[in-house]
Amino acid sequence: MNQLISYLTFNGNCREAMLFYQQCLGGELHLQTLGDVPVAEKLPADFRHFILHASLVKDGLVLMGTDMVGDDGLVKGNAVSILLECRSREEMENCFDRLSKGGKATHAIEQTHWGALFGGLTDPFGYHWLLKYSSHH
Repeated sequence: MNQLISYLTFNGNCREAMLFYQQCLGGELHLQTLGDVPVAEKLPADFRHFILHASLVKDGLVLMGTDMVGDDGLVKGNAVSILLECRSREEMENCFDRLSKGGKATHAIEQTHWGALFGGLTDPFGYHWLLKYSSHH
């Protein structure tokens, strides 16, 4: 295995969310809409802007997303979080501040008993992020 990638499902606001994450984290964003695929002409016009596949890539970070929701609809819970391993305290604090803007800081950044800085938040799209920085990996 080379990589574990977080893949987020949205309900029509994937583009907005991925642009937000790009502003927060940097990186190169690629968006493929339903309008970009061969069957597009068979789809209702208001469906063509939906994101079939999005990827945000920066260094070793890959975050993917889609607007394609199954028949049961989108059900969000707290079973999955995105863990962001940061390279410095400053990077961690900057990412924490940007990602939680419009969302909610659920666990303030603090030194843990296991020797790392740790914090948690819910972003404005309802996704849970855990941020960690350890000076001795």
